[in-house]
Amino acid sequence: MTDLAWPIASIGILALIILIGVVVIWKTLKDKKSGFPMADERTQKLNWKASYYAMFMGQYFIIAYLLFNIVGREFFSMPEIEAGYPMIAALLVSSSSFLVLRWHFGRKGEL
Repeated sequence: MTDLAWPIASIGILALIILIGVVVIWKTLKDKKSGFPMADERTQKLNWKASYYAMFMGQYFIIAYLLFNIVGREFFSMPEIEAGYPMIAALLVSSSSFLVLRWHFGRKGEL
């Protein structure tokens, strides 16, 4: 990236994090005032099941990346990929798989 792009991207990311935090805190306080329960037994079980599977999906993604890197370097003389972007990708895979699994288990209706 250019020298000017990093500060702009950093400010945008920081603003997005702050905005998401404000929305989450506002929604939590609003639900607490209305007497809405923060988490019932079904929601806790749903989150547990989704996070359990998402953790394994993230770990399998990291193992696949490491094996691809090792095999590519040793057998095909490929250059080693620096660790920054694959770790961001692993974080995105595990986070998005948690969100998708939580949505899927919530719509499925049975745990």
